[in-house]
Amino acid sequence: MTNNPHIIPQIDRSQGLEFGLYSLGDYMPNPHTGDWVSPEDRLQQFIEMAQLAEDAGVDIFHLGESHQEYFISQAHMIILSAIAQATNTIGIASAATIISTSDPVRVYENAATIDLLSGGRMEIVAGRASRIGLFELLGYDFKDYEALYEEKLDLLLQINEEEEVTWSGQFRPSLDKARALPRSKEGLPIWRAVGGPADSAIKAGLKGVPMYITTLGGSSEYFKHSIDIYRSVLHEKGFDEATIPVTTSGLMYIHEDQDTAFKNYYKHLDEGMRKANGTGFDKRLFAQGKDYRDSLNVGDPQLIIDKILYQHELFNNQRYTAQIDFGGIPMDDIRRMIDLLGEKVIPTVKKYTREKEG
Repeated sequence: MTNNPHIIPQIDRSQGLEFGLYSLGDYMPNPHTGDWVSPEDRLQQFIEMAQLAEDAGVDIFHLGESHQEYFISQAHMIILSAIAQATNTIGIASAATIISTSDPVRVYENAATIDLLSGGRMEIVAGRASRIGLFELLGYDFKDYEALYEEKLDLLLQINEEEEVTWSGQFRPSLDKARALPRSKEGLPIWRAVGGPADSAIKAGLKGVPMYITTLGGSSEYFKHSIDIYRSVLHEKGFDEATIPVTTSGLMYIHEDQDTAFKNYYKHLDEGMRKANGTGFDKRLFAQGKDYRDSLNVGDPQLIIDKILYQHELFNNQRYTAQIDFGGIPMDDIRRMIDLLGEKVIPTVKKYTREKEG
């Protein structure tokens, strides 16, 4: 096997499965009450979530961008910078940075600055965009969706790995011995965001970059196919697949009582999906979430533990990240869920997976 040319996240597997939280930065009313928080309060929630997560033993906090109505974290790097100053140890990452409609030089400069401010805690998850309104807003043609992403991801990787870059491409001016500054001290781990289908997982494997795969619902077995193909491609291309991590991510809602969890969460999820993507969440698919083999992580702490451990057995993933704030969930519920994660879920998951690794 060859050494991987990219900067790979350093995950200590002897400590068990890493656990993260992520937010897409949605800004929506509580569908049960119709209440909105102010924009100022919603932005402060992201910072508070990261602080509470750090106290609860969460390993990393991710925040993404989405340039459309019902979202508020368009300037996600600025918010992540505030989180860097408000926390001390928790990892910080995007989820995702839409590299297709961003300049890779600026993305690197912003992320490297956060990395320096945070003492080396920053990572980038590079995404293509599941909501496409930002292409027109930011001056790009959606017909170039795939080509923009591949070209700009390649440039971002090169900037991250080489202090002096000479480059030419289709969508931006060429670079001749250019230097993006400031430089991250150790380099930035850069993940490829994958929505689930195998074609994108294959491309991640061909590049030898770590994969961040979203599992929003349905049988966990479905996503195993993409993860297996990804590792197979890594192996075929000469990368050491054992050293390149996989992150799985998905929706989560925890309550002490399982029936209450499912009763409370569906309206948040369904209304949130309608506002974000134009269609709601299928009720039958949601009901299947009571099966521990389903990837939708809703339920009481024990069911959540069973689901995460089952998924870990299937995927052999090194990190799992949960979205617990989607669809106007009130901050009191978010605080309660982080408490449950810290008290019941994370210690058990880490204990089991640490023993497994040992």
